[in-house]
Amino acid sequence: MVSAQIVAKRETCIGAGQCVFADPDAFDQDDNGLVVVLQADPASPDALARAKEAVNVCPSRSITLLA
Repeated sequence: MVSAQIVAKRETCIGAGQCVFADPDAFDQDDNGLVVVLQADPASPDALARAKEAVNVCPSRSITLLA
């Protein structure tokens, strides 16, 4: 079982969309281009790996993965 929580700070998001490219199952962008978390709790090791990649590529560091 994977135990982690994706947290996104929309107030610091710059709308680069890198999170969506890294993990389109967990992230999307609203009409203003800001991050929307679709799946906050990665349910598998693969989903957790994609979430970690999204955290690493976010240029504004607006995404956090809490264990």
